Amino acid sequence: MKKQLSAIAIALVFAGSAAAQANDTLAKIKASGSVTMGVRESTAMSYALGDGRYTGLHYEVCSNIIRDIQKSLGLTKLDTKYQLVTSQNRIPLVQNGGVDLECGATTNNAARQRDVAFAMTTYVEEVRMAVRANSGINSIKDLAGKTVVTTTGTTSVQTLRKNERAGGIDFKELFGKDHAESFLLLEQARADAYVIDASTLAALIAKSKTPKDFKIVGEPLSVEPIAIMIRKDDPAFKKAVDDSIKAQIKSGELVQLWDKWFMKPIPPNNVTVGLPLSQATKDAWANPTDKPAEDYARK
Repeated sequence: MKKQLSAIAIALVFAGSAAAQANDTLAKIKASGSVTMGVRESTAMSYALGDGRYTGLHYEVCSNIIRDIQKSLGLTKLDTKYQLVTSQNRIPLVQNGGVDLECGATTNNAARQRDVAFAMTTYVEEVRMAVRANSGINSIKDLAGKTVVTTTGTTSVQTLRKNERAGGIDFKELFGKDHAESFLLLEQARADAYVIDASTLAALIAKSKTPKDFKIVGEPLSVEPIAIMIRKDDPAFKKAVDDSIKAQIKSGELVQLWDKWFMKPIPPNNVTVGLPLSQATKDAWANPTDKPAEDYARK
């Protein structure tokens, strides 16, 4: 009996050690000499260049975080691996360890906080709608009888439904598998409006064949804090990520990155998105926080 108890006790110790290792991302990174960044195919914050290369504001913020983690761990080399994520699989990939830092454009909300953790808010987003310039649509009230597209797996789906119920507006919904497909539906006139984050809309319009044919209109449908996703219950890793973000704010790196990606021509096509830094984002940087979208709604 004593031997059985001892065996059980040893097994529990090993199980506890394995669980601790699973939730100790810094230890995992140090042991493997690598970190995995979750990147997106086509968002304003993180997008593919081809040949396994990625870029964007959140990509650069995460690259700076990895730089700071490498320094804090005393590693002479730290390899960055990339995992393409979508709106549908990003949370499971963070949960199961497939991604250490999810660097797309994810809204921090209470529902998601039950499954993952979020770093300090990178910027505060407004959900808006893009339409064709000659559509005559200027407000959500003009969507009656229209077809509206949004991207599967984003919070804009809930935002649309909320507004539909509140105003009694009857419109048809389409869902693109990603942001590029959603915008294509608008370009092809298969949808009358595309609802998503304003930064994503601005970037897609700027990169389109004829930017003057589209415009962002209407009142903000919601205000949402955008942040980098990390695994839950890993306070040491969260502190390391938060400390890096706060340092990037303090040094001016973050405002320089915003200026680079949203206010200046972006190579190779030298397209300017033209999205100024909002007051809400300036406030978030002045007082860094990881509060969810619901807290902003109660302001």
